[in-house]
Amino acid sequence: MKIIAINSSHRTNGNTEKLIKRIEYYIKEMAARGNIDLEYEYIALADLDLHICRGCRICFDKGEDKCPLKDDLLVLRDKLLEADGIILGSPVYVEEVNSIMKNWIDRMAFNCHRPAFFEKTAIIISTSGAGSSNHTLRTMKNALTTWGFHLAGQNKFRMGALMKENEVVVNCSKGAEKLAGKLISSLEKGKQLRPTFYSLIVFIVQQKCWQKAERKKDTIDYEYWNNRGWIKLKCNYYMKQKANPIKCKSAELLGAIIAKFII
Repeated sequence: MKIIAINSSHRTNGNTEKLIKRIEYYIKEMAARGNIDLEYEYIALADLDLHICRGCRICFDKGEDKCPLKDDLLVLRDKLLEADGIILGSPVYVEEVNSIMKNWIDRMAFNCHRPAFFEKTAIIISTSGAGSSNHTLRTMKNALTTWGFHLAGQNKFRMGALMKENEVVVNCSKGAEKLAGKLISSLEKGKQLRPTFYSLIVFIVQQKCWQKAERKKDTIDYEYWNNRGWIKLKCNYYMKQKANPIKCKSAELLGAIIAKFII
């Protein structure tokens, strides 16, 4: 089992890092208790070379490997492709993810067109000095879900300006342990094979877009979807899944309705 933790805070040993490290503690404890072969890696986005997105659309039109910004983005992308699960954490800046996280999400936007992480599971967290924003979690959730991730859990943590290590243990351990358990359980039980109602809808909306993309059949995006058989009418998700048939049919109906308003 390979898990990668991604922290977008620029502050070394700040609240977000301390919280992720607390989740790491419980993940390793659970893995040891369950005799799980675990590979874990912590990555601080601030330590990587990630240039600001130019909005040139080259990753959309020609592929992400043609991006003119030659930095660490695709190295990190490849690490995620090799992982089974991820932890994604951001501090709250003005009711939103911080700029480092937002830029990384922008740079990974080609996955909105070509979802590559449908076999992966994620948990997300946000940290704030005061009231932690739901909007921050939604930003990360919407990005990961559109990229194909199964979201096993999420939580917002109110931690003050800078919480001491012992305070993190006292005040945040319960939430951290719960998220660690959800990630481990999801990976062990293959819960990505039982996608959420929201994930099913996201797939159907995207599918309807490409089914109607008559003028885009020569694009890399259309080929990506078509080559995987995702455009076929009988296909209702990125892979064979075990979701309740009633939930699947309901998602297909609702997704088709939503698609009519955005296509």
